[in-house]
Amino acid sequence: MDNSLIKEVRELTGAGINDVSEALKEAKGDKEKALELLRKKGLTKLSKKADRVAREGIIESYIHAGGKIGVLLELNCETDFVGRTDEFKSLAKELALHIAAANPLYVSEADVPPEVIEKEKEIYKEQSKGKPDDVVTKMVEGKLAKFYEEACLLQQPFVKDPDKKISQLIADAVAKMGENVQVRRFARYVLGS
Repeated sequence: MDNSLIKEVRELTGAGINDVSEALKEAKGDKEKALELLRKKGLTKLSKKADRVAREGIIESYIHAGGKIGVLLELNCETDFVGRTDEFKSLAKELALHIAAANPLYVSEADVPPEVIEKEKEIYKEQSKGKPDDVVTKMVEGKLAKFYEEACLLQQPFVKDPDKKISQLIADAVAKMGENVQVRRFARYVLGS
């Protein structure tokens, strides 16, 4: 196993060498899969940091496309020290740019109103009419997962690196900064709409 990859995953997660090596072996050298495996096993510091209160941070603004699209984003962290760092400000800019480009409707799955989820399920069931119930259930689950990926910021592939979801971009920042980082809310404005 590549020592530099082991070191990189250790720095991102804070997990032990043996745990990182095992995860990388299981993931066949895929860093993202190894990170996910370590998170599932509860071996990363990220899960501990996620419970800590994030009330500091910044409000970032971004104007795009000749003044036709604008974004306001509240990005929180635990301390004002981290909130003033270039790395944190850069993350806020990247997220605001992504919101302008990808037009998410919600921050996370938890923010999607139950009536919207039910309406989506109804539509997907109607589209699957005539198929066996178990097939319909799987189709609805798959289409709902796709809906979350399109509508929820944290589920979306990052516009500058489609192999990485926004949630992973934030998780990487948490690992580097050593603090909980959360998107609290955002607003996207389009001229004339």
